[in-house]
Amino acid sequence: MTAPAVTSTDTTDRFSERSDRIIDAASTLINERGIKGTTFAEVARLVDMNQNSIAYYFKRKELLVAAAYDYSLGRIEAQVADAGAYPDPRSRVARHLSRTIDYRIGLREGRVRPVTVLSELRALDEPHRSELTARYNDIFRRVREYFGPTDSLAHRSLNSVRAHFLLQNSFWLPAWQSLYSEREFGRLEARMLEIFDRGIAPAGTRFEPHILDIGLTVREEGGDLDREAYLRAATRLINERGYRGASVDRIASELKVTKGSFYHHLDAKDDLVLECFARSYDTVSRAQQSALDTEGSYWDRLSAAISTLIDVQFSDLGPLLRTTALATLPAEPRADVVARSNRMARRFAGMMIDGISEGSIRAIDPLIASQVVMAMLNSAVDIKPWADGQDRAEAIRLYASTLAHGLFHDPD
Repeated sequence: MTAPAVTSTDTTDRFSERSDRIIDAASTLINERGIKGTTFAEVARLVDMNQNSIAYYFKRKELLVAAAYDYSLGRIEAQVADAGAYPDPRSRVARHLSRTIDYRIGLREGRVRPVTVLSELRALDEPHRSELTARYNDIFRRVREYFGPTDSLAHRSLNSVRAHFLLQNSFWLPAWQSLYSEREFGRLEARMLEIFDRGIAPAGTRFEPHILDIGLTVREEGGDLDREAYLRAATRLINERGYRGASVDRIASELKVTKGSFYHHLDAKDDLVLECFARSYDTVSRAQQSALDTEGSYWDRLSAAISTLIDVQFSDLGPLLRTTALATLPAEPRADVVARSNRMARRFAGMMIDGISEGSIRAIDPLIASQVVMAMLNSAVDIKPWADGQDRAEAIRLYASTLAHGLFHDPD
């Protein structure tokens, strides 16, 4: 009996299956270690192949990384096209969130392929960076269209912050979904959608930015560099390029100092990300405590804390370190950083609970709402160029209106 002939279709299917396995392994590693920490050797180990076999499918590492982002963007494009076909803004947002939740459940159950977090797109080499960034920008524009026409600059600006708020909450979900079992995801989706729909402030409440003095300063022109300046520069580069991409040479070059001067201020680069996290979390904690020490309702206090932290992200006092940098940390310090992040979220939740009790905040799920706040603050730095083009207070008010009043309310 002769063996069945191997067809070109069989060969193509086998090639695609192995290629997908390699891409999935690369996505997993990028999410855990960043682009710089992802190597052919580690990818080969995950898929039980040798490095030469990996190179047969992807000749260079940058091609494999680009393929991982290509797949991830393709999945988001399909989700956005599906949601965008629904008839009105509310149903589009609901569908977008439903698809996001369904994917997270499918990932837990092993039914879907992993996607690569998009935080390091700017760290890619050309031409991949420009090509993939252009695709993300197109995704953003299509999500903005969920909310209707942008026939004026004001509507365009408002719909832009709505799109940013929705997308960033989708991307933030992996940071806190482990707090819930799969059986709770239906309720989680309903409570998130309620916040997206109506916000957390009672009807008729206007969000007015109130910026607190929390003791942050910027070095005067020509003044001596201090530790804060180093941490600020390092935070900015880590946010843009990932921890491994933010080299000592790059940080020193941006600050126009020598590497020796860098090490005068910081003991070792390995400790740098921990110090950047500590600086960022200290900033959040100071804003929270300063807000709690002010007079007024708990909505006033929560608004003040949120306004102050958005102002930090929009100003030269920032940025705060993005939580995606957690992927670079060893397990033990990572657990400590996650625990502190969760404490800050619970502090926001506590302010909401007190506000619900006194009637100054709507009856929402404060634990879920606190994570919506964390997502909004974590990603505010990404729209700093938008904020730079207008009055700062108005930019803060417009951006925070997405939380205060939801995604469908006219903040004016």
